[in-house]
Amino acid sequence: MSRALCYVAPQQCALRPVDPEAAFAALQKEERPALVRTLWSAISRGTERLVFEGRVPASEHDRMRAPLQDGAFPFPVIYGYAAVGVVERGPAELVGRTVFALAPHQERFAAPASLLVPVPDGAPARRATLGANLETALNGVWDGGAGPGDRIAIVGGGVLGALLAALLGPTPGAEVTLVDPAPERAAVADALGVGYAAPEEAEAVAGGSDLVFHTSATEAGLATALALAGAEAAVVELSWYGDQAPRAPLGEAFHSKRLRLISSQVGQVATPRRARWSHGRRMAKALSILRDPRFDAIISEEIGFDDLPEAMPRVLGRGTGGAGLATVVRYPDVKATD
Repeated sequence: MSRALCYVAPQQCALRPVDPEAAFAALQKEERPALVRTLWSAISRGTERLVFEGRVPASEHDRMRAPLQDGAFPFPVIYGYAAVGVVERGPAELVGRTVFALAPHQERFAAPASLLVPVPDGAPARRATLGANLETALNGVWDGGAGPGDRIAIVGGGVLGALLAALLGPTPGAEVTLVDPAPERAAVADALGVGYAAPEEAEAVAGGSDLVFHTSATEAGLATALALAGAEAAVVELSWYGDQAPRAPLGEAFHSKRLRLISSQVGQVATPRRARWSHGRRMAKALSILRDPRFDAIISEEIGFDDLPEAMPRVLGRGTGGAGLATVVRYPDVKATD
């Protein structure tokens, strides 16, 4: 037997026994299965907070279902989609390989080999847990069509905003500004090679932007994003609000500036790439990008797997985080990072 983190009720979770051996045997009937021992997983604050609070809309229960999810929304459900581990059994070409999977927080799990993406040499397993969120950020960059020399604002300095900053910062000649009310984000922006501004200062440095990305999932952040967009610019909305209905300030200068509000979501490959890119190719590219050590600045905390039930209310609590960005989960046979 193994253990997995299970969301059992609003704002309650526990480690529950699971049987990956039985799941492996069941998959053998129709799939080429693999058995994976997890090394690290990552907590997606935005999505998992909605799961933790029982706020996944009924209309989205099917679309929100993770590939290896056990149970159904709202509760009890074993949920998660950013795990990195070592293949212990399965196809010969995968045994012993470190792989990324859209899998829950679980010590060992069985999965079809087709769902496992090998982690390339040079991308540490701990950093590779950012793969799912980086795939979302990469899709957003494609949806927005950022180019050299653009003035770009990223409103919301959480994990997704920081990943966007890491991707867009090296764009030749681009002026990229990370906008967030937490002053601690200035150090993150500096580590990623982009500028920083608090919302009340953003107009001076990022007003009239050619392209704006919004990731804060707040009404105030959306208003800031629309205000920073220049004439005929695009605002790419990557926030997901769950069952909330945020007010969008579409009065004032929204129409006179002829702004475009673009929805970006990872479920489909962005339209400019969809004819040529599969989901697998996109994930493999995200993992290869994570060879870059700059991305370590986005991981701010690691938690032992045994400590997860006690830690999750703090990690997923409203208004928590401060300077915190990505939280990763360390599994029992992995040493703590200094």
